[in-house]
Amino acid sequence: MQKSEVRRVTPAETRRRLDAGQAILVCAHDSDEKFASMHLQGAESLHHFRSRLAEIPKEQEIIFYCN
Repeated sequence: MQKSEVRRVTPAETRRRLDAGQAILVCAHDSDEKFASMHLQGAESLHHFRSRLAEIPKEQEIIFYCN
């Protein structure tokens, strides 16, 4: 898969990848308040994700969502 390629994954596939440590789940809401009220289990906030972007390996799979 190309870095710029966007692919949809099912909730079950997302859970499997998270449980296996293969992906990072990021809540795409910019607001900490929305994150607090709408985040899924295992997700990190967009703010936290951005703060650690330099330490995340380039090949790391990242799953963004917003609900």
